Amino acid sequence: MAHAAPTPGPAGSSGQGDVNPGQGNTNPGQGDINPWAASGIIFAGVLLLVDGVLGVIKGITGIATDDVYAHVRNYTFKFDVTSWGWIHLVLGIVLGIVGWGILKGAGWARATGVVLAAISLIVNFIWLPYQPIWAIVSIAIDVFVIWALCTDRSKAVI
Repeated sequence: MAHAAPTPGPAGSSGQGDVNPGQGNTNPGQGDINPWAASGIIFAGVLLLVDGVLGVIKGITGIATDDVYAHVRNYTFKFDVTSWGWIHLVLGIVLGIVGWGILKGAGWARATGVVLAAISLIVNFIWLPYQPIWAIVSIAIDVFVIWALCTDRSKAVI
C-alpha cells in the first residue's frame, strides 16, 4: 500500500494540525482553544438569542397595549410606551440575528454582538423604571455577553 508523503512543516510534524508533546498546537492560526472560553461563546450566542426573544416580547407588549407597563411621571427619558415597544422590538430582532451569527461562527457577529449588547444594556438601564425585573435580567444577560465575547480568543464555535 502506498502512503501519501507528509507535507513539509516543523520537525516531527505531519503538517496536518497534530500536536507535538510540549509544543502546543502546530497550526499557526489555531492557538490552544480553552474549552471554557468556547463554551462561553456558545452560551453568549444563546443568551443573545434569548435576549432578542425577550426584546421582541417586550416590544410586542409595549406596542399592543399601554396598560402592561408602569406609567412613569417626571422621568428624564420618558417616552410613550408604544415608542419603547418599537425600540425593544427592533433591537430584539437584531440581537436574535447576531446571536444566531455567533453560533454559526460568523466573524462579523462578535464585534457586532459586543456593540449591540452594550446598546441593549443602555436601553434596558433607561427602561428600568418601566419594568425593573425584566430590565435587570436583560442587563445581567448583556453584561455576561459582553464579557464572554471580549475575553474569548478561539475561532469559530460551530
